[in-house]
Amino acid sequence: MSKGPDASGRPAPERDGPHDGPEEGPRGFARIWGRAIYPATATSLTCAEFEEYLVPSARTLSDTLRARPFDPTPALAVGGALVAAHCTDPGALPRSLGVVDSYLVRYCAPGAELTAEEGRARCSRIQHAVAAGFAQALRERTLTEQEAVSRAALRAQGEAEKARHASERLFRAVFQGAAIGIGIADMDGNVVEVNEALARMLGGGEHYVTSKKVHEWAHPEDAPGVWDLQGELERGERDHYRVEKPYYRTDGTVVWTDLTVSLLRDAAGRPQYMLALLEDITERRLLHEQLRYEATHDALTGLPNRTLFFERLEAALAERDGASRFGLCYLDLDGFKAVNDSLGHAVGDQMLVAVADRLQTCLTSPDQLIARIGGDEFVALIVDPESQADVTALANRILSRLAEPVRLAGRALPVRGSIGIVDGPVGELGPAEVLRSADITMYRAKAAGGNRYEHADPEADVLAITRHGLTNSLPTALERGEFFIEYQPLVRLSDGTVHGAEALVRWCHPLRGVLGPDQFIPLAENTGLIVPLGRWVLGEAVRQARAWQFADGEGPLRVNVNLSPFQLRYPDLVRDTAEVLKEAGLEPTALCLEVTESALIGADETLLRPLRQLADLGVDIALDDFGTGYSNLSNLRRMPLSALKLDRSFTRGMQQDPADPVDLKIVEGVVALAHTLDLAVTVEGVETGAQAEHLRVLGCDTAQGWYYARPGPPDRLHALSLVDAS
Repeated sequence: MSKGPDASGRPAPERDGPHDGPEEGPRGFARIWGRAIYPATATSLTCAEFEEYLVPSARTLSDTLRARPFDPTPALAVGGALVAAHCTDPGALPRSLGVVDSYLVRYCAPGAELTAEEGRARCSRIQHAVAAGFAQALRERTLTEQEAVSRAALRAQGEAEKARHASERLFRAVFQGAAIGIGIADMDGNVVEVNEALARMLGGGEHYVTSKKVHEWAHPEDAPGVWDLQGELERGERDHYRVEKPYYRTDGTVVWTDLTVSLLRDAAGRPQYMLALLEDITERRLLHEQLRYEATHDALTGLPNRTLFFERLEAALAERDGASRFGLCYLDLDGFKAVNDSLGHAVGDQMLVAVADRLQTCLTSPDQLIARIGGDEFVALIVDPESQADVTALANRILSRLAEPVRLAGRALPVRGSIGIVDGPVGELGPAEVLRSADITMYRAKAAGGNRYEHADPEADVLAITRHGLTNSLPTALERGEFFIEYQPLVRLSDGTVHGAEALVRWCHPLRGVLGPDQFIPLAENTGLIVPLGRWVLGEAVRQARAWQFADGEGPLRVNVNLSPFQLRYPDLVRDTAEVLKEAGLEPTALCLEVTESALIGADETLLRPLRQLADLGVDIALDDFGTGYSNLSNLRRMPLSALKLDRSFTRGMQQDPADPVDLKIVEGVVALAHTLDLAVTVEGVETGAQAEHLRVLGCDTAQGWYYARPGPPDRLHALSLVDAS
């Protein structure tokens, strides 16, 4: 059994709670709703009948909450349905909005596809629509009453000549008994008569109202053109007009009215009087403003939210005189997630409030706006700055204000932020493009170390958008077979024969053509797709090496496969490698896995363990890009390596004869060290015969580069192995 409504109009929840069925949710919500507002209705329906009447409206609210795309418009009809049911008591609408706020999401849950924050935001906009529909229906009903009053007044005047006394009594009854304010003025603007409702509405007696002419009731917030309409009425050019208009009361406060002014003509059609009908809509307007504020401001910080920001941005970017500019600073806090994770979301919220307060102090004019558009992201907008320097100055003020730590939870917490700046003439970019560019620029600032700002760069934007598109295409590219492998020969410097090949993966993108690994491997690493892609490359390369063995009939050609640092941390790396070798029937000694030197800098035993296990299987491990990672040379002794791949930067000085003596000494030392540790030396980027000869004399074991062959299909490598590569 449910309890009655509490003091706020919200009924106590039923014991059984909301239901998950498609109909029980709206019906349960209708029961709560009906019990909350039934005491405020003038209907002849029983409480149970009234609850059944609310069920279609409850379904409408439920469907609106769940709709994609979201559109609160259907909720307007719900407000109209309340008015149609005579739920017009002053407490009916607030109680209804309270029930929607407290129970709509609970009884008509939008599902897992919406976050709780988005559900609350939708509920707020639905409240706004219900209130707007209620107000519109009430206004239309009032207008009907107003028109009835006008017709009665005109009828009374028309019949005055025939039955003056009878019509006067009728007119007076309507005039004085009406719930809305009524005033009559002559064509000179003198207020000749008002009813008690109007005098009470304006806070004074009849004399207070009639002592002023019509034009003396002007207000600074009058709608544009309202007095032009009044002038047309006085000249007989129109018969009526309707506007929302404020009036000052005697105590200086303001009453907002729905004003309808009609022209009364005599029997000959000449303008004689002006009849004004005024409905007090102050409370309705305040409710509308409150709902508008809640819909356009962030509940936590009180700053304008994403909705209001986009409204202001669209207005700023609208083409005006062709010379207007705009400036935008997109701020994201650095390391804010660590605050939430370590100190809790309550402390994180307090930090956001403190940051918002500081950001507001950075504004220097009404043309500047600070908004919170989500999470720890804020945006500052300047309308028509004099130059880019004004926007940069705002970014500097923001960073300066954030430099001081925030004291929360008994400790001083540092605050840092990265800012992306976009500015320029209006009309060139739309709001979404501006925000996207600012977002991309902000992440460039964050990637550069944070606590700084960067200016937008169209070329950088294009690269970022391209990377995003490639990232989205990666998951299906492997399924569609868009990747393929090219092989670059590894040549023995001692006799010029092919020792093996390095497998280099390529992406045949359907729109961008063939892409090299530098264009998509970092993206695969960031998304975790490097593991399935790496396993595919390993499987293809191992099967190709086995095919070379069958074609050659002699010793196996080795295949080198690059191993990403992310793959090195994959727990099933050793097992997968062993399975691939077993399935292909290839001896582990014919496989070499290349790991970049930078990936092993400071490596602990946990990181080296899979490499040791692979080496124990017989797989060779090569240290790639040696010399670029600045690793401690003593670490080479504890790594399970069989080869060093010397980076090409150390051998460029050998491309001509005579060679650079410094490069010769460096390579000579590396070779001596490697051979002392029983490590073979491979050199990358060999492009000339002179370079190859220098490396041979210095004792390097193998080499690869364009001097021998560019990466190509596997059949070309087999043909190359039959001749002297030099």
